[in-house]
Amino acid sequence: MTTLTPLYQLAAEQKSADVTDWSARISWVVALLVLIAFVYWLMRQGWKWRGSLQSDVPELATTPPGFADGPVLLTLSGRYHASTTAGQWLDRIVAHGLGTRSRVELTLTAQGLDVVRPGAAGFFVPAAALREARHDKAIAGKVLPEGGLLVITWAHGDKLIDSGFRSDHAAEHQAWVDTVNHLTSTTEGTAR
Repeated sequence: MTTLTPLYQLAAEQKSADVTDWSARISWVVALLVLIAFVYWLMRQGWKWRGSLQSDVPELATTPPGFADGPVLLTLSGRYHASTTAGQWLDRIVAHGLGTRSRVELTLTAQGLDVVRPGAAGFFVPAAALREARHDKAIAGKVLPEGGLLVITWAHGDKLIDSGFRSDHAAEHQAWVDTVNHLTSTTEGTAR
């Protein structure tokens, strides 16, 4: 016959859990913070390296005087996502601030496209430099639903650039595609 051990004896025999070793925990937290800081530093160095590789990209044009005097064809309020080498949606251009995402105000006239970016450098694309506009779904790491991105292709120096925009009202994209493509066909026709 076996005897049962009373509960108070079982409780007395059990050992409570060890108290947290704070020095080990603090060491792990510090090591993790150092690792995160190192990864961010590497990302920043990569961004700067990409900018130095793109040093051949000329300075961006500024809005010419009298731009606002002409008739405005279209305006758009929304987001600027990025600029890439035309046809290569992952080859982000970071030179001259083109890689910085920001809010944007676009104004299109017969003179060209004025890109105003609060908090980032704005730029101007002359009408003769515009090549096309289209709907797309991705640019430089930003993927949206099909047709959710307005991509305008333009020439800058000897390089073709795709710039991606998203309007606050996506229904405006089609008007932009139609108007920019009409403007480029008119500009090409007069240039010949």
